[in-house]
Amino acid sequence: MATTPRMKITYATLSADNEELQSAFDAALERARAALGETYPMIIGDEERTSNDTFEDRSPIDRELVIARFPTGTRTDVQDAIAAARAAYPAWRATPWRERLAILRRAADLISERQFDYAALMTLEVGKNRLEALGDVEETADLLRYYGDEFEKADGFVKPMGSLSPTEKTRSVLRPYGVFGVISPFNFPMALAGGPSGGAMIAGNTVVLKPSSDAPLSGWKFGEALRDAGLPDGVFNLVTGPGETVGAELQENPGIDGMVFTGSYEVGMDLYRSFTKDYPRPIITEMGGKNPAIVMKSADLDEAAEGVMRSAFGFDGQKCSANSRVYVEAPVAREFVAKLVEKTREITIGDPTERENWMGPVINQRALDTFSKAVEEARADGGTIEVGGETDTTRGFFPTPTVVTGLPLEHRLFHDELFVPFLVVGEVDSLDQALHEANDTAYGLTAGIFSKDDGEIRRFLDTIQAGVVYVNRRAGATTGAWPGIQSFGGWKGSGSSGKSGLGPYYVQQFLREQSQTVIGDEVPTL
Repeated sequence: MATTPRMKITYATLSADNEELQSAFDAALERARAALGETYPMIIGDEERTSNDTFEDRSPIDRELVIARFPTGTRTDVQDAIAAARAAYPAWRATPWRERLAILRRAADLISERQFDYAALMTLEVGKNRLEALGDVEETADLLRYYGDEFEKADGFVKPMGSLSPTEKTRSVLRPYGVFGVISPFNFPMALAGGPSGGAMIAGNTVVLKPSSDAPLSGWKFGEALRDAGLPDGVFNLVTGPGETVGAELQENPGIDGMVFTGSYEVGMDLYRSFTKDYPRPIITEMGGKNPAIVMKSADLDEAAEGVMRSAFGFDGQKCSANSRVYVEAPVAREFVAKLVEKTREITIGDPTERENWMGPVINQRALDTFSKAVEEARADGGTIEVGGETDTTRGFFPTPTVVTGLPLEHRLFHDELFVPFLVVGEVDSLDQALHEANDTAYGLTAGIFSKDDGEIRRFLDTIQAGVVYVNRRAGATTGAWPGIQSFGGWKGSGSSGKSGLGPYYVQQFLREQSQTVIGDEVPTL
């Protein structure tokens, strides 16, 4: 394993000209390529389960490149994983919380130590560039650390309460639910598997993870670090396979006490309705966004163009926080668009394993088709393709970063999430109009403004309907949250719980309150 260079990579890191870092990544890529094509098992209790029925995890960089092979899980596999998680739950719940934290912190340290190896595999698996992949891995480690620190600050969430008599002692205790299902996406394949799973396990629950079939290896590597850190068998289980079987069983099985889902609004809402149909069960859903940036005439337009470009086209717009629409005040609209187009033209596109390429492929053919259809629709409806609009399918799924102007603000492309590098820019006459348009959507995840006017900034912060907001952020107009720095969660159709990941209230969602009143001299220690 490579030694991590002296530089912390986050999503707000603007560049990595550090030669030590780049050389370490090159070496990790060599190790990753030497291991391509291996077959990995599912993790069910103490068993590494294989199957004759497997699927190939192929790279979007090159459709002929097989990253790994995984078993095609069945409903029976999920049932067995749930049974293993339920069997492990009593002992894990009874493990003193400081011991639970020690195991998860060891796992975090292992992930950081293996940052380059895990990131190199992630770049090959989903097409992230070097900085994005390194950030994803390190965020996973920091999520475990941060959630553990918050649990420790709360002293295990045991709070003395008042009493009605001298012999009565009462306290509030937050206790785990049991078994959580976690369904994670491809776009943050380790962080969005590890963060929810880690939060659940820190709280004393056990977990069954279904990683995206476009990125199962990153989820598997997270499990590898957990097991190497000494996590008991059955506390973390991993079943690979399609949503029609693996996901459906997690959704329907009464042995699942709670659920975390990250994905589309349509799938998330279906899961939300069906998972709670018989009785209330906790479900944490993060369902994407159509994230606006507002650019006022008082803004630094270079700063605004840089921030919009980075948020719109980082990882090909395949972030739920990606900036996909901009409302710019009319007097500076053409100047802003010109600066944005100039910066967009400078983006290097290609194989993201090469250090010079900032933007790589979208995840699969379906995503590329979504991009192409949006370009066609924009042209047909009178929009102007200021830059981009092309694709390269020679080996993988490569679109060009695209900026569109001239569409009416009520157009579908201002309202529907696409999850591709496609940005629409519209002109507005005032901040009030911009805020109205920005809020006129089912989503409410992230938003940003560029302005030098204090009154405009205050009105934006008071009025915008989004869970994560940024002001004058060159590193990313709407993207770049980090554990313990920016809580990350959505309002309206972007999230179900009102308690954000990466923030101080996340772990409590994996716990339920019990009031304990004991008549006697002392309350027993949990």
